[in-house]
Formats: sequence, C-alpha cells, structure tokens
Amino acid sequence: MLKPGDKAPDFTLLDQNGEPFTLSASLRQRKVWHLIYFYPKADTPGCTVQACGLRDIAGQIGDTVILGISPDKSPRLKKFDDKYGLGFTLMSDEDHAVADAYGVWVEKKNYGKTYMGVQRSAFLIGEDGKVEKAWPTISPKDTPINLLAALEDG
Repeated sequence: MLKPGDKAPDFTLLDQNGEPFTLSASLRQRKVWHLIYFYPKADTPGCTVQACGLRDIAGQIGDTVILGISPDKSPRLKKFDDKYGLGFTLMSDEDHAVADAYGVWVEKKNYGKTYMGVQRSAFLIGEDGKVEKAWPTISPKDTPINLLAALEDG
C-alpha cells in the first residue's frame, strides 16, 4: 500500500469514453492535485454514494482532478457517468494492474467466500506526483469529507 511521500505509480487506462488517460501526462499538463480513488463496481449502492458525493463537492475543490478507477469496462463506466452526471474521469482497470501497483487489489471475504477484489481506497497526489494523503480503506461517505479536509490543510 502506498503511503505519503511515495511516488504515485504512473498508468495509462481507458476512460469512460474509451479514450486513454495517462497520469504523468495529466500531472504535466495540469499542475494541480489529483484524487485517485478505487472502487469495486460502478452503479452499486456504495460506489454510487461515493461518486455522487465527489460530484457534489466538485465546486468546492478548485482545480483538483478527480479520477475514479474500477475493474469495470468503459461502456459500464459511461452508463454510470451518464446516469448520475458525475462529470469526472472514470477509468477501466480490467486486469487490475493499476490496483495492484497501488496495493489495493486484495483478498476479500463475503458470505464465507474468499476472492480477490478492489479495496475501496483513495490517494491524493500532489503536483510533484507524490502521494500527499493515503486512505487505504475508506467509506463511501468519507471520501468527499476527507478530500475537503486534506485540501483545507493543504
């Protein structure tokens, strides 16, 4: 799991529109903080609360870039974005390589079954590409609250 001070692993993933997004290019083009959050599955109750909470604070976070990553395919992400008017980048990590790199592809248990999946987590990346804040397990409702608090501390 990444911690503050670590360099954020670079990646290129397809967004909800099927367009490639590269973290390092975004950091070069936009000298602002980036929130990268990982969530298990688009349009499920917890993930919807989390995404809509971030959408609802977008006007309070200045130029901070919000990036959501899940194992869902781009068309599902597009439907999720359109349904809730999220307005930020969602990316498909189907092979979970980025989740692995960030240390959030983990063993999970549900109803007695063990499986691998995304641990809901978030990372605030500074302009220099280093992790400023890391929330290795975060509740859907706390994601926007923690982001606002981190930006205030800034």
